[in-house]
Amino acid sequence: MTPLDPVAFSIGSLRIRWYGLMYLLGFASGWLLGRRRASRPGSAWRPAAVDDMLTCAMLGVIFGGRLGYVLFYDLAIYIQEPWEILRIWNGGMSFHGGLLGVIAALALFARGRGAPFLAVTDFVAPLVPPGLFFGRIGNFINGELWGKVSDVPWAVVFPGGGPLPRHPTQLYEAGLEGLVLFALLWSYSAKPRKTGAVSGLFAVGYGLARFGVEFVRVPDSQLGYLAFGWLTMGQVLCLPLILVGLFLLCRKTSK
Repeated sequence: MTPLDPVAFSIGSLRIRWYGLMYLLGFASGWLLGRRRASRPGSAWRPAAVDDMLTCAMLGVIFGGRLGYVLFYDLAIYIQEPWEILRIWNGGMSFHGGLLGVIAALALFARGRGAPFLAVTDFVAPLVPPGLFFGRIGNFINGELWGKVSDVPWAVVFPGGGPLPRHPTQLYEAGLEGLVLFALLWSYSAKPRKTGAVSGLFAVGYGLARFGVEFVRVPDSQLGYLAFGWLTMGQVLCLPLILVGLFLLCRKTSK
C-alpha cells in the first residue's frame, strides 16, 4: 500500500494539491456543522455569527499553524531559507501552533462580540475534529509524518520513508483526533454543560490521542527524541494541553 499522488489534478501549469483541498474540506465541514449548531433550539448563536467566527478561525489556523511549525520544529532551516515559510502547500503545519492561533483569533472575536471567551470555545470545539480528520488525510497523501517500521497488514511504504512498510500514523490520528473525538464532543455538547467543559474535553481528548500515537510515529528528524529515548516534541506540547483540559473539566463553576 502506498499513498496517492500529492497532486489531485492540474489545470495547465497550475497544480492543485490534495493537501490544500483537505484544508478546504476541513473549513467547509466546520462551517456547515457550526451553522447546524447555531440552528439548535435555544442557541445563542446566529448563522451570520458563525460565518464571522469561521473567518477569524481560518486566519488563526493558517498563520498560527505555520508559525508554530517554524518555531517549534524547524526554526534553523527557516532562518536560512525564510521564503520557505510561505510554501504551506508542501506541508509543515503545527497543530499546537494552529491552536494558539485560533485561541488568539477567538479571543478577539469574543471581545468584539462581548461574549464570554470559554462560551465561544465551547461552541467551536466540536467543529474542530472534522478539520483534523481532513488535515491528517492530507498528511497521509503528502507522504509525511509517517510511523515506525512495522509488519502490520495495513503498513504503508512511503516514498520518503525508505523501502520498508511503516505505521500509517496519519490515519491513526485521523481516526482518533478526527472521528472518535468528534463523536465524543458532538454527543457531549448536545446537553447543557458547565462553561469550559466542552473545551476541556477537547483538550484532554486531543492531547491523549496525540500523545499515544507519538509512540509509533517517527519524530521529526531535525529534533529526534527529546528525553528518555521516547519523548517527542509533540508529546511535550500535549502535556500542558491535557492539564488545561483537566482543569476546565474539574473546576467548580455554574453551567
